[in-house]
Amino acid sequence: MISEFKENRPDVLHGILLIVLFSFSAFYIAEFDFVRRLSLSPLIVGIILGMLYANSLRNKLPHTWVPGIRFCTKQVLRLGVILYGFRLTFQQVAAIGLPAIAADLLIVCGTLLIGILAGRLLKVDGETSLMTSVGSAICGAAAVLGAEPVVKCQPHKTAVAVSTVVIFGTLSMFLYPVLYRSGVLDGLTDRQIAVYLGSTLHEVAHVVGAGNAIDAAGGHVADAATVTKMIRVMMLAPVLVIMSMVLSRKNRSRTENGVRGKVTVPWFAFLFLAVIGINSLLQNASFIPSDMLASGLELINGFDTFLLTMAMTALGAETSFDKFRQAGAKPFMLAGILYLWLVFGGYAIVLIVG
Repeated sequence: MISEFKENRPDVLHGILLIVLFSFSAFYIAEFDFVRRLSLSPLIVGIILGMLYANSLRNKLPHTWVPGIRFCTKQVLRLGVILYGFRLTFQQVAAIGLPAIAADLLIVCGTLLIGILAGRLLKVDGETSLMTSVGSAICGAAAVLGAEPVVKCQPHKTAVAVSTVVIFGTLSMFLYPVLYRSGVLDGLTDRQIAVYLGSTLHEVAHVVGAGNAIDAAGGHVADAATVTKMIRVMMLAPVLVIMSMVLSRKNRSRTENGVRGKVTVPWFAFLFLAVIGINSLLQNASFIPSDMLASGLELINGFDTFLLTMAMTALGAETSFDKFRQAGAKPFMLAGILYLWLVFGGYAIVLIVG
């Protein structure tokens, strides 16, 4: 990809510029009132715009622009995942306590295991099952984007996985406040409700939306729920490393003549952890004015959101509706099974771990 960028730099830049323009449009649309009420982030708006482009104008633009679009799905994506670490600190892990960490760990592991097993029973291809499971288990679209360079699946499979996250995550964002108001969650303390939201909702935006709605109804869960969610996000790096090792071993077993398969090391996952460490140190740096630090991190996080929006838009631009029809209903059935596990299994786990 890098060599292709150097050889065809003008055409590649045209493709990147196209994605940049779409991404700016995604940010603009995401500020519309009805879009904000649905808690649809620029990432989700971006993939929708990309898919609209893929199914309308894609064949009318120069094919030489495609390398620029694919550059956004690879290099830009990895940089976006790395910088995502500036949203997290290790102090958040210490502050929330062991019950939240235990709940996150059990739910992440359970979701991945159930997703793989259910995918086999439904006869969903392994890559789609894995991408869908990772998105449900960790942090929605961002997790799907992080897993894409490791799984190396086709763009439409990534788009399918993201779609399931959007549908079921948005449903939960409205469902959980209703459960709270109706008294279904009365068996949980506010702290447990916060852990329940943070450990089972798909996207960070969904956690914030549901938490604020419950706070408005008299609860006090939004902040703790968000921290619990961020701890779950931190689990992305070890999950990617384990996935890489398992997939490399699986590919090696298929290699003929006993030739060892190449192990794909997701270096960006380690850099993601390193950035979390840097952010943790910055939070304790007394010589940096708090206002300056907050402004700097806000700028970095805004830039990172734009990079992730570019990656999502580019993935959408590689996805046609025909690919969705080929995928069929089974991936959404799989996501539905995982959703039921998160709602009911997550409730049971939070009760057990306290």
